[in-house]
Amino acid sequence: MNTSSVSTLPVAPTLHILCGKIASGKSTLASELAKNPGTVVLSEDMWLAHLFKETMHSVQDYVHYAEKLRSAIKPHTIALLNAGVSVVLDFPANTLASRQWMMSIVNESGAQHLLHYLPVSDEVCKARLRLRNATGEHNFAASDEQFELITRYFVEPKAEEGFHIRRY
Repeated sequence: MNTSSVSTLPVAPTLHILCGKIASGKSTLASELAKNPGTVVLSEDMWLAHLFKETMHSVQDYVHYAEKLRSAIKPHTIALLNAGVSVVLDFPANTLASRQWMMSIVNESGAQHLLHYLPVSDEVCKARLRLRNATGEHNFAASDEQFELITRYFVEPKAEEGFHIRRY
């Protein structure tokens, strides 16, 4: 059989959603997922750093600017999915509200989705965070206190939310 004549069915565009605490490995997983053909990463940290780094000094600043970014990135994400491009949304899907926003993208685009859940302990995340902060390679450094503050709002994803969940 001549394999050059075998056509493959196109893969439907997929929205990859990442859930895990700070330094749980979301961005590392995003990079791996982006190796799939026809897949792009939209990174919250990268966009926030390029647009607002000079004015982000607190968790409250992050919340404010992240909301602005989400309002801009949602139609872009939907357009990419509708154009047949899979998207790795490297934005934390760590609260019910953030996951509802992401589900609205799924619903409006009609794309397939997969929520990747990285259940990593606080101790491991903090150790990774300290190492990440020491290397200076990440766009933002978070203290242990900021980790604790942000982690208080973390809600583990549940099947009842309507997501297809892959637990690592």
